[in-house]
Amino acid sequence: MRRECDRILIVNDRHLTIVLAEYTAHYNRHRPHRALAQRPPDPPPAGPRKDAGKIRRRPILGGLINEYAQAA
Repeated sequence: MRRECDRILIVNDRHLTIVLAEYTAHYNRHRPHRALAQRPPDPPPAGPRKDAGKIRRRPILGGLINEYAQAA
């Protein structure tokens, strides 16, 4: 975790807490895991699959990490 957050200048304890919480949420919920056949631990909610459509980017930690999902 330290290596991934090495590019962020932490200014105080509150900022560190926010950064760690955001990174942990991404790491545990959205990032693909090798043991799960490259699926995230929390799969997206079941619903009709859209094969075509726009992709939405959500920057995490000021753009250090990006999450991508289909736009509604």
